[in-house]
Amino acid sequence: MAVPPAYHESLPYIDPEPSSEALSAARALIAAEQSTFSPPPPSSSTPPQEPSFSPAIAAELARIASSAPSQPLDLSRYEAQELPPPPTKKSTRSKKTSSSSSSVEASRQPLSNAFISSSYLSSRAQNLSLLDSHGRNAWLLSNYHLEAELRSLERDLAATKRDMDLLNAARASRQNEVKGEMQGLEQNWREGVGRVLETEIAVQELRQQIRQELRSRAAAAEHATA
Repeated sequence: MAVPPAYHESLPYIDPEPSSEALSAARALIAAEQSTFSPPPPSSSTPPQEPSFSPAIAAELARIASSAPSQPLDLSRYEAQELPPPPTKKSTRSKKTSSSSSSVEASRQPLSNAFISSSYLSSRAQNLSLLDSHGRNAWLLSNYHLEAELRSLERDLAATKRDMDLLNAARASRQNEVKGEMQGLEQNWREGVGRVLETEIAVQELRQQIRQELRSRAAAAEHATA
């Protein structure tokens, strides 16, 4: 569907600036007109969509709503792990069996944390090595693309500003070309309205004189017959 062109009645390069009283009166009329309209009812065909969050996001939103402090990250898994002390030699065979099983259970968590720490450090070392080898080139290439995009946006902005300046200059030129004609027509209109008002006033005065003359003649006729 084609959008109809918009026509504005204002001529900013010819019309004088409105006074503060005129602006206040215009704003009052606009406010009075807007007060007569009721807000449109919400559309029933498109009900509002309920937000859907994952359990983790929902829990975080609930924490923020309750102003509860966030839980800090557990950094103990990345620290150096210490194994439990070995069992003493004076223990009996049954005690050795129970102590060995408990020692295995006690050593499992530190070994798991040590494996996590080793995997993290290995991945970190690999990432640092890749960053040292290819990070500079990737950073320079990213800056090059960003600068190219910035230059493209600046060219578009300059072209848009130039088009706006040309449009405003053409609009000002066209309005200034007809400025004298518009002022002459406005003056003729004012003079025509003034002559119409003067004519109406003269007509009312003439009617008043006719009525007065008719009353005088009627009074003279009544006096003559009496």
